[in-house]
Amino acid sequence: MLNDSRLAYVLVEQGILNNTQVEKVLEIYNQKPDKESVNLIDILVAELGISYDSIIKPLADLYAFRTFDIDPVSLSEEQIERTRDILLQFPNDIREQLLNNRIVPYKYNLSGRNKLIVLAANPMDKLCSIIPKQSDFKRYEVVYTPRETVDELILLVDPRQNEYMDVLGEVDEVMEISEDTKVEDIDETVLNEEINKSLLVNLYEGALLEAVRKGASDIHIIPGGKSSVELHFRVDGKLQLWFKKDNIHPEAFSAVVKDRSKGIDRFERDNAQDGFAQRKIDGVLIRFRISVVPIVSEELSRRFESIVIRIIDDRNVITDFTKLGFQKYSLEKFLQSINTSKGMIIVTGPTGSGKSTSLLAALHHVINPTRNVLTCEDPVEYRIKGARQLKIGHKMDFNAAIRAILRHDPDIVMVGEIRDRLTAEVGVKLANTGHLTFSTLHTNDAPSAVSRLYKMGIEPFLLANSINIITAQRLVRKLCQSCKKTLSKENEKFALELGLTRDDIESGIIFEPGPGCPKCTMGYKGRVNITEALYFSPDVKKEILNSGTDINEDRIKEIALGEGMLTLLDSGIDRIRNGLTSIEEIAYVASE
Repeated sequence: MLNDSRLAYVLVEQGILNNTQVEKVLEIYNQKPDKESVNLIDILVAELGISYDSIIKPLADLYAFRTFDIDPVSLSEEQIERTRDILLQFPNDIREQLLNNRIVPYKYNLSGRNKLIVLAANPMDKLCSIIPKQSDFKRYEVVYTPRETVDELILLVDPRQNEYMDVLGEVDEVMEISEDTKVEDIDETVLNEEINKSLLVNLYEGALLEAVRKGASDIHIIPGGKSSVELHFRVDGKLQLWFKKDNIHPEAFSAVVKDRSKGIDRFERDNAQDGFAQRKIDGVLIRFRISVVPIVSEELSRRFESIVIRIIDDRNVITDFTKLGFQKYSLEKFLQSINTSKGMIIVTGPTGSGKSTSLLAALHHVINPTRNVLTCEDPVEYRIKGARQLKIGHKMDFNAAIRAILRHDPDIVMVGEIRDRLTAEVGVKLANTGHLTFSTLHTNDAPSAVSRLYKMGIEPFLLANSINIITAQRLVRKLCQSCKKTLSKENEKFALELGLTRDDIESGIIFEPGPGCPKCTMGYKGRVNITEALYFSPDVKKEILNSGTDINEDRIKEIALGEGMLTLLDSGIDRIRNGLTSIEEIAYVASE
């Protein structure tokens, strides 16, 4: 049992876990049907959002494993080759098992009688014990190395192959398209001939594989002309061209995507369609949501389509709200708002601003077996344990689902989006009748969300008494911590105009993106949120109640600022001062 184990004792002793978290992990553990195969560390990481290294490091210290950290980027090619040679001395299946478990036989320690140094993200892994049995290395030492470092080293010594793209490069299956080809000649027979070639299938499957490995959120498939296709990946919020293939019909590639998806009619080219697919990539089941829309081309008689594929990777779900990185005031007020039995929590922002991520983390924070949690989303992307997620379809549309929720004895409700007066009224009704209600709205900032709801027909006294908090958020790219550089002289004026001070600049705490390195993309890696949290304090509620026929957004904002709220710009400047992002990112996302 976890509460009797050394693991729990050490983690509580180190302040990594508290007793409440121990009880939650025990509850999850006891619900597992096959407890023998359950890894408690995996539960802590997946369900509680605790950093893997913050769990393993104190255990490694406890069991006297040496810490061995390196910078893979600075390794010489000679050392990388030596490590590869060591790996090649293991059978293929054993080598794959070791690397999948983040165990790397790294180098000989000549001063230790040719002892093999083995780097492991988890040095307690039982797989380490097979090394002398499966190789000639009888003397070895297992050392602890941070997980991210091991991952970077594995990419250097054993780069993962994309077998689909390898095949694409090895064979010459391109259908030559004559410049004289007439539009009417591109019929189903021609397309079928091209579709049947494995080139297109390999390109599609290779794109799915590579997008997941690169951490992309979306794949965009765009006709590049009458005989080419472009594939773009959205990484850290920015689209970048990944691959362009010439001498293929865009219609043929669209047909391949449709054929290998569920819920999409290949022969329908005049209407928008939505479908899905799933693949097992590197041992993990990944889901894909596919959107197809017809678009106009230069040749009006051609029927081109744009395809966007959203990648749904459950490994990216954050279940611990405190791990979202909210700043102090926003975190404090958000937790205060959701740790209650009723009221509305509204998250606003444009598409791709992290609204769903915040709501999912908030729901995981409040879900427990004593509460009936219902969600109404279209579409449902992530499965939420402990929630009943309504299925939207032809027989039950979004509005019908909303009405059904009211009759289903809910305690907590998540409405994916406030779309119109009906969804706004249902949310307010639920909040005013003792239910905790979560939803999203598309507005630029938090105070304007109040005006938007008022214009939908919600009376001020209902707004004031039903809403707990409205947060507006954006995602900005994080500076790569390996190659970022201090602010250059030519950008100082820009920083001052944004709101930073001369003291900030002279202190050397303001950074800008570096030239790029193997760890990042053009000087950035990952994203962090900036947040404007409008908490409905008594003074804010009073202002809304006294609004009369118009909501005074400026006055609401003024009151909230006086109580500690940060605007999106102020939140961004705080991120800059902490060395997390650049002035260009904040100016683009938050500056007026």
